[in-house]
Amino acid sequence: MCGICGFSWEDQGLVRSMMNTLHHRGPDDQDCHVGGGATLGQTRLSIIDLSEKGRQPMVNEAGDIFLVANGEIYNHLALRRELISAGHRFYSGSDSEAILHAYEQWGEDCIKKLLGMYCFAILDTRRRRIMLGRDRLGIKPLYYHHDGKKLIFANEIKAILQWPGYQRGVDLTALYQYLGYEFTPAPRTLFEGVKKLRQAHYALFDLDSGALSERPYWDVHFAPRFKQPGEAVEELRSMIKTAVRRRLMSDVPLGVFLSGGLDSTTVVAQMRALDVDPLRTFIIGYPDPTFSELEYAEDMAKHYDTLPTVLMIPGLSVDDLEAAVYHLDEPMTDLSAIPLMLICREAKKQVTVVLSGEGGDEVFCGYDRFLASKLTRPLKYLPGAARLGWAVSRLFKDRPQKKGAVNMFKRFMEGAVLPAEGEHIRWQYFLAPGQAEALFNDQVRAAVDFDAFGPVKSILAGCDSRKRLDREVYLDLKLNMVDSVLMKVDKMSMSAALEVRVPFLDHELIELSAQMPGDFKLRGLETKHILRQAISGLVPDRIVHRGKQGYSLPVKNLLRDKAQLRPLMEELLGASPLIKNYFQPNAVRRLMDEHLAEKHNHNHVLWALINAALWHRRFMEGAAL
Repeated sequence: MCGICGFSWEDQGLVRSMMNTLHHRGPDDQDCHVGGGATLGQTRLSIIDLSEKGRQPMVNEAGDIFLVANGEIYNHLALRRELISAGHRFYSGSDSEAILHAYEQWGEDCIKKLLGMYCFAILDTRRRRIMLGRDRLGIKPLYYHHDGKKLIFANEIKAILQWPGYQRGVDLTALYQYLGYEFTPAPRTLFEGVKKLRQAHYALFDLDSGALSERPYWDVHFAPRFKQPGEAVEELRSMIKTAVRRRLMSDVPLGVFLSGGLDSTTVVAQMRALDVDPLRTFIIGYPDPTFSELEYAEDMAKHYDTLPTVLMIPGLSVDDLEAAVYHLDEPMTDLSAIPLMLICREAKKQVTVVLSGEGGDEVFCGYDRFLASKLTRPLKYLPGAARLGWAVSRLFKDRPQKKGAVNMFKRFMEGAVLPAEGEHIRWQYFLAPGQAEALFNDQVRAAVDFDAFGPVKSILAGCDSRKRLDREVYLDLKLNMVDSVLMKVDKMSMSAALEVRVPFLDHELIELSAQMPGDFKLRGLETKHILRQAISGLVPDRIVHRGKQGYSLPVKNLLRDKAQLRPLMEELLGASPLIKNYFQPNAVRRLMDEHLAEKHNHNHVLWALINAALWHRRFMEGAAL
């Protein structure tokens, strides 16, 4: 794992500054290449081939192709054999070197041969071009700024900000989208002019003309070939085991995050079955039992005879919040981000690589939003029913626990009243109808098309299935998964120089899942039906039949607590230039008052505003890191 950066001109001072900014991603080493009309830099976290031979930038035998890469290529040994047979000579044991020779052999099509999580940049001095690539699911991030003539890129935006030629500004459409989704959908970022290279895409930049083109190379295709769940169980069980085995490739110690839920327990069970020893598990707990899964996680740690490390999180410090905002580059307000950052710090004390259960809910329909989408379908035959239910739900005060009947009813109706074009993402969208128009000021209203589900419609235009669940899985993989969950996992883990691997996002496992009808995943009201069948006998029944909880912080209660986040919220949202420049301060104050009075739970919007205000203070006010 590494930090990578570069640009389309030669400047050793700038690349050194960029690499220093990325030091936390690769504290073991750093180096650069300046020449051929471009510059590449890398900071190294050594995992495969710890020797000097694994250093980057790497160069081919002819000395005309240079590579910097971040991630892991799980099929590098098979690629190595194929490429050696074709006449290539390998210098190191590094998996990244397979990318270099694959590019020599197949050009830009090399990316189709890679199995893993990665982003990379290749400088081809003979063809006079730079190739940027990102893995199929977008596990590793890559950002760029292209002004029509010059290209600068890095896998964290803060490195791009080291170039004085980039003029910082807020992308107002991205700000609007962020407030609803709690993240910024690709290709936008909150930094005007800085884009994400989208998942399963590569880009080619011509060093002579300055032209940049971005192209897709993979997609999820739905083509059911099974008729009954039982037909797919053995194949799925085998594929999960293969996906975990692939991610055990390491020359350094590794462990696993364990929540006690279905997905993380499955990963632990497979690691135990594959004779990983010692098996180190890392667990989060909270004092509030309605937010904590500690009981289940400790139970599974004991069941599989692991070496557990438990991190209790009693609250949230402002220092931790500001650290998370810095490392995320642009705010995303998944309530599990800071706990993840904290457990990554603990894990790094013992290991360099951890496996995680991320992705299982997206691939196998584990979230409540899949259920909500199914349950809301009868409402379309009852005109006005959703609006009436929403009005009734607002009569109930918010309850302090995470879920419960009242809170779940309120949240269900909040999603149901949003436009149906939002699909199941309506229950993961946090601006009520008309709320954006009330919150933003005239400048933003004049500049932004308040099309809440524009990103949803754009993504679904690429889906080759008309079936509801197929489209919802596709949307999760293309939207929430990549721009929220995976961005959080990468940035929070790499802030501690820790690599996180995600077996459930093996693209071959996803292709297998896409060959299963939707009702294999959501059968009746049972989420993850086929996954539960596949792991039955491997994982105890008490976990197989558990519902989903997650390990998010009790932020809504912390915002109401004078000893916790309430003072920060009131200070920031009352004084931030971001709020004054783009929002209606009185409307923001009303949200705070209703939340503090427990009339409604506005924690998602308020938390998004707090994080955005901190981001603006760190990256925009004074324009210095």
